[in-house]
Amino acid sequence: MTESRPDILCIGSALWDIIGRAPVHMRAGSDVAGRITRLPGGVAMNIAMTLARFGLRPALLTAIGRDSQGADLIEAAGTLGISCDYVYRSDDLPTDRYMAVEGANGLIAAIADAHSLESAGDKILRPLADGRLGSEKAPWQGLVALDGNLTVALLSEIARSPLFARADLRVAPASPGKAERLMPLMRHPSATLYVNLEEAGVLCQTTFESAEEAARGLLARGARRALVTDGGRPAADGGPDGVLTAAPPSVMVTRVTGAGDTFMAAHIVAEREGQPPAEALSRALTAAARYVSGEAAT
Repeated sequence: MTESRPDILCIGSALWDIIGRAPVHMRAGSDVAGRITRLPGGVAMNIAMTLARFGLRPALLTAIGRDSQGADLIEAAGTLGISCDYVYRSDDLPTDRYMAVEGANGLIAAIADAHSLESAGDKILRPLADGRLGSEKAPWQGLVALDGNLTVALLSEIARSPLFARADLRVAPASPGKAERLMPLMRHPSATLYVNLEEAGVLCQTTFESAEEAARGLLARGARRALVTDGGRPAADGGPDGVLTAAPPSVMVTRVTGAGDTFMAAHIVAEREGQPPAEALSRALTAAARYVSGEAAT
């Protein structure tokens, strides 16, 4: 069944998160008791899930295999209120997976097996060109959440493609290790970057002491707008009108995977509702704080 027009397109990774969590501090080589869960994940999926909880109608543009894990993921997404009508389903590529280990002291290690998304390439963008969601003559007008799990080649194509000429691009790296992939979008006239302090440093090829300094650095490098987070320290929103900062609520951290995606989704929703920049930043930080504390992000 085809849904009505989505409120936002979430382009990037959608996979199974396999997360092992322990309530104690861990280090390399630790062998402790804990819990292992399998949940829908990936940057684009995490953002879509949060957007759906806020009442929006997100649609995924990604690659999901026609294997049993893919069928389970499509079903889970539908239950969560996420449209998979435009997902590229591959007969020969397996559904991607992400595995992480977290302790009371945060993320210990993670491995992303997202080769299928990379292999699918621009096939995931077909609905934006074939008339289902847009075309070169009538490109998609609206919000797009874009994640850095896409290849540099595809991100470069998106940066110059007429299919995105009227889109409101909200861009996030998948991890500090993939932050450089966003370079083609740094100067895009409608892109808003969502990065943490380390990722901002990677993009600017330097190190920053604060989110405010990082936001100013990104603007100096040509970014139109950049939001920078720094864990429990103040975050910053830099744009044409300057840089504003806000401190997140102090909470007990019980999980970290997905916190940045929650921040981004909550900020998008706040701005879509017409909230001014300071209020949108505050709401996003509160949602992310609730998420890492174990509460539902609302």
